[in-house]
Amino acid sequence: MAEASGTRTTPGEDARAMGAVAAGLLVCGTASGAGKSVVAAGICRWLVRQGVKVAPFKAQNMALNSAVTPDGAEIGRAQVAQAAAAGVAPEAAMNPILLKPTGERTSQVVVMGQPLATVDAGSYQRLKPRLRAVVLEALGDLRERFDVVVCEGAGSPAEINLRAGDLVNMGLARAAGLPVVVVGDIDRGGVFASLFGTLALLDAADQALVAGFLVNKFRGDAALLAPGLERLHRLTGRPVLGVLPWRQGLWLDAEDSLALGAPRDPPPPRGADPLQVAVVRLRWLSNFTDFDALAAEPGVAVRFTSSPADVLGADLAVLPGTKATVEDLAWLRARGLDRALLERARRGQPTLGICGGYQMLGERIVDRVESGAGEVAGLGLLPVETVFAAGKVLGNPTGTAVDLGVPAAGYEIHHGRTHAFGGAPVLASDGGDPGCRSGAVVGIAWHGIFEGDEFRRAFLGWVAAERGLDWRPGERPFAAVREEWLDALGDLIAEHADTAALERLIDHGAPTGLPFVPPGAPR
Repeated sequence: MAEASGTRTTPGEDARAMGAVAAGLLVCGTASGAGKSVVAAGICRWLVRQGVKVAPFKAQNMALNSAVTPDGAEIGRAQVAQAAAAGVAPEAAMNPILLKPTGERTSQVVVMGQPLATVDAGSYQRLKPRLRAVVLEALGDLRERFDVVVCEGAGSPAEINLRAGDLVNMGLARAAGLPVVVVGDIDRGGVFASLFGTLALLDAADQALVAGFLVNKFRGDAALLAPGLERLHRLTGRPVLGVLPWRQGLWLDAEDSLALGAPRDPPPPRGADPLQVAVVRLRWLSNFTDFDALAAEPGVAVRFTSSPADVLGADLAVLPGTKATVEDLAWLRARGLDRALLERARRGQPTLGICGGYQMLGERIVDRVESGAGEVAGLGLLPVETVFAAGKVLGNPTGTAVDLGVPAAGYEIHHGRTHAFGGAPVLASDGGDPGCRSGAVVGIAWHGIFEGDEFRRAFLGWVAAERGLDWRPGERPFAAVREEWLDALGDLIAEHADTAALERLIDHGAPTGLPFVPPGAPR
């Protein structure tokens, strides 16, 4: 891999103005869920193995899965995973704009890790000129400090209705002079039409930066695929730079709820009994990666569901985080899930609320910030009340689980301040929300707490004891599970992609003379 020189020329309209000093690549996809995030993470891990200092970057991320960086910034969870793949600490510059949907038509805009405003589609478009400078400054900063920046697009680069103000796909590629590879998901079908059509809808200047394709999630006879790959190459003048095979279990740290449909087969139980965990699939479900560590434990089956019967029948029912607490509480009641949770509490069955789910379990919620609904009655299962404030709590608390007697750590992201007037604290820490327990109902504000091996196993052990089950924890650290996943992504790139071609793109940019594929969108 060539060293960054500061003199490499690029075709980007704004690249010289940025003073680009390092190599990079933009991974786009034919659609959401095509595999951009995992391919970008795989490229990061592959580059690190070559001794390259690499950083991930996603200019604009729309996701309810987020995390808090060591310096207290909120960014997309996928970029945290990509930073882990790159072996570096996550930071705000890796995801300068995070959009968190708060309803059908509105989103909270998080800029450089801090909330800026809540906007609708129209007001966000008016905000984009201001945000463009933020994006380019963040990318320029990373380029000065790293050898390579692996960028991830969002949605599809062929969303021509949004092209004029684009910050994350071809708009970024043009501004920063980045070569582009487009990922297509063959498991969905129509991959050749998707790849060809994506390219053909771009204008000529955008097409000049699209240098190749990657086919993702292939399973079957490669010989049957080869004629299509060759024809695509002839039609577009761009090679397919790799066919990545399907790999079971690559759902860890997903950012899109599409991943919740992927099978999550747990390792077999070590004791006589498995544990069934039902996570309520709220409409605005956030931070569903909280349950990755549970699903990695032997004999723990995690199911996301909106069925009251599933919730009532599980060994552990969980109300997860949400970006729309009041709206999801109404949604939950409309489906009878509140009655299932109330019956669980009456029976003494373990029930857990995390962040927004914890807030729902309380006596009341006062929200004039997120929903503007004012005072709303909670489920009344915990003696707490939550008052929303404009400022967002962002932190990485550590402490001890009071009843379990084990260390605990996580991260907090919430506008609501929850105050207990009864029950018992769950966690003891310096400044972190202590949570509340009443009988078998537990509420905590800490995301990511199950990634701690001691806490996870002790908590599940409590659930098994409450249910009278012979469940036994595993011995493998969750950190090792995640490292194995990241290594598997690196292996996919190393073994199934044209890494020499990727190196050329990263070092030298898109080759000149790539043919235009009509019709192309007008500027």
